[in-house]
Amino acid sequence: MTEQILNKCLKAMRTVYGPFDALTPTQASNWTPPPMAEGHRGRYLWTDAFGVLNFLTLGATTSETRYTTLAARLVETVHNTLGRTRDLTQRLPGASDAHPLAGGLRIGKEDEEDDPSGDGDGQYHHYLTLWMFALNRMARATGEWRYNDLAIELAKAIHPRFVRDRDSASPRMYWKMSIDLRRPLVRSEGNLDPIDGYVVFSLLQEASDDKTVLAQEIDEYRRILETKWGRYVSEDPLDLGMTLWTAHWFAGKEEWATELMRRATACLRVLHDEEKYFEAPTRFRLAFREYGTCLGVHCLLGQISAEASSDEEKRYWNALLDEVHRAWDPIVERDPPLVPRKLQPIALVMYAAALYPGAFQRGFFGGDM
Repeated sequence: MTEQILNKCLKAMRTVYGPFDALTPTQASNWTPPPMAEGHRGRYLWTDAFGVLNFLTLGATTSETRYTTLAARLVETVHNTLGRTRDLTQRLPGASDAHPLAGGLRIGKEDEEDDPSGDGDGQYHHYLTLWMFALNRMARATGEWRYNDLAIELAKAIHPRFVRDRDSASPRMYWKMSIDLRRPLVRSEGNLDPIDGYVVFSLLQEASDDKTVLAQEIDEYRRILETKWGRYVSEDPLDLGMTLWTAHWFAGKEEWATELMRRATACLRVLHDEEKYFEAPTRFRLAFREYGTCLGVHCLLGQISAEASSDEEKRYWNALLDEVHRAWDPIVERDPPLVPRKLQPIALVMYAAALYPGAFQRGFFGGDM
């Protein structure tokens, strides 16, 4: 990480989490993350997962332990907010202080789950798997494997609620569940949910002393993804970026992942070359979705380098990264950023990851499959 990129990442993270880099080690150990502009009671699971991973990246690249301490404090705060009912009076059903994730984690939407808008609180599978990934990276970065154990606890809690027809040849999934995990709020299946599940649960199991702890769940995700990956197409820049990120963990090792990266790459080229998506005025676009694209492209470039692909291909994808940053950097780097207030936290944490993915990438902490 260059000094310029480090300073940009720090500035983005400070805007979301306050002047944390001025804290002493003792102050960092007692830090309480400030409420964000986004999320119920100031916490939003997707954004804070990126926050944890960015802190881990900063810790690994600067060798400053306070960043890892801040990641741990953010994890604890999320568990004590989104792992509780909306009034914070009790843990979610099935959870306890000893097992804080046995009831899942709320999304952190500001509206009640039954809000007429349909965009209320609840639990999203793809947010939960991202949080499990963040906990797994915490374990890798710190050597404190209790974080991976917590992620497995969360995995065991949510899987049977999101996956239905588990004994069939083709299980299916719900996209969104109620806060208490007792009823589906959106019955359709997310494009990436089974793929996220397969990859993240595999990472959790690999880091566990019990190499079969999630074997049944992983097999069920595998049966679902085998019905999906061969038909994958998308025109969503965030979906394409997160697909590249997810698939890069198994690309070159399993056919589905290698082919899925190829398909996502082809779709992204169409979006760029034919649809001219990235040439549209930024007022018609969302920064955080394109920073997801950048995250995936960084993972793609890592795979291209590993496969010794052509320099022309590398130049193409680096040029796309530059194009996205030229469009958005003058907007998100303003003080304050020229992004709607509610979207600033998610845009800025994803901006930091788009600059330097670090903890998101295979092998960054070593020991990966």
